[in-house]
Amino acid sequence: MIEEIENAPAGVLGFRAVGEVTASDYETVLDPAIDRTLETHDRVNLVIVLGERFERYSLGAVWQDTLLSGKPHRVWGRCALVTGHSMIAEIIHSLAFLFPGDLRFFALGQEDAALAWAAGETAPDAS
Repeated sequence: MIEEIENAPAGVLGFRAVGEVTASDYETVLDPAIDRTLETHDRVNLVIVLGERFERYSLGAVWQDTLLSGKPHRVWGRCALVTGHSMIAEIIHSLAFLFPGDLRFFALGQEDAALAWAAGETAPDAS
């Protein structure tokens, strides 16, 4: 499931993956939040946390994730991935050149730094 991070700064969407993330999570939580943001902002700044309670992405969720890249390149601002899952970080890092926004990686425990960076408040501590 995808849970919204309630203390995200203005202009930043923050989400935490818990357990298994499915296509339904994208359709009911992530996609509508992105669409609502684009109604009032030119860009989406996003923080995704894959912490200790995250287990896996379903195949449908992986497909929904690829569909996000179908949004116009101009809508993606700063996107931060906070994770301690080295395999996931390595895979996403190797594909980062495909991502149209500014993508940074943060270690677990740096969620606040990731949120601040996505909001444009600080320089990145990690990459």
